[in-house]
Amino acid sequence: MAAKIFRYFIKMAYMGTGFHGWQVQSVSPSIQEEVEKALSLILNEPIRLTGAGRTDTGVHARILYAHFDSMHTPGEMEGLQPAFKSNRMLPATVALYDIFPVNKKAHARFHATYRTYHYYICTKKDPFFADRAWLQIRPLNVDAMQEAAGLLLEYKDFSSFSRSNTQAKTSICKLQMARWEIDGHILCFKIRSDRFLRNMVRAIVGTMVDVGLGKLTVGGFKQIIQSGDRRKAGYSAPACGLYLEEISYPEDIF
Repeated sequence: MAAKIFRYFIKMAYMGTGFHGWQVQSVSPSIQEEVEKALSLILNEPIRLTGAGRTDTGVHARILYAHFDSMHTPGEMEGLQPAFKSNRMLPATVALYDIFPVNKKAHARFHATYRTYHYYICTKKDPFFADRAWLQIRPLNVDAMQEAAGLLLEYKDFSSFSRSNTQAKTSICKLQMARWEIDGHILCFKIRSDRFLRNMVRAIVGTMVDVGLGKLTVGGFKQIIQSGDRRKAGYSAPACGLYLEEISYPEDIF
């Protein structure tokens, strides 16, 4: 008789500095590789994670979920929680918060109902935000950037902000939030959607900064969205300022 397999979700966070993104690379360090290595040692079985998203090199995650299958029962997994939560086998910039059983068909990526990203811009040099925000000391017209952000909610096709040659079958995203918030010398762009295209948030932020610098009008920003042409949008904002902030799932998968 084949051994029974159980599915689990993990909840974790990481600073992406020093890693080549979430996904396992052939020669470069990745977050997925580090966590799989730690889980495999603790569980004494090979573990392969499927993450809720594939953050790029240098991008951070305050919350990320991933799933894996194991022969360990929920009771056995509960007994191993102290070993997991000690985080002794993980780098200082990676933290595992929880492991819990889910429906055997639950999928960390495909069952996510929405994801929230925050992008941080630092308007003066701040050593506490080094590698954690985009240093942009040139004066920005935040009102114009806010107006541009509001336009995003009027559209669903974001081809203009998608990296070319991706495997995405559609460029349609259902945005629920897009706005800038100011806290002293820190600007934070908050965006929520059911899905995101590769490089989408960084391309949007880079283009909105052009609006803030007066290089592009709000009307021009609207034309870029309508064009569906990535070449007309601005450059991508640096990865250091981008954080995967929140992921939501339907209750019935737990």
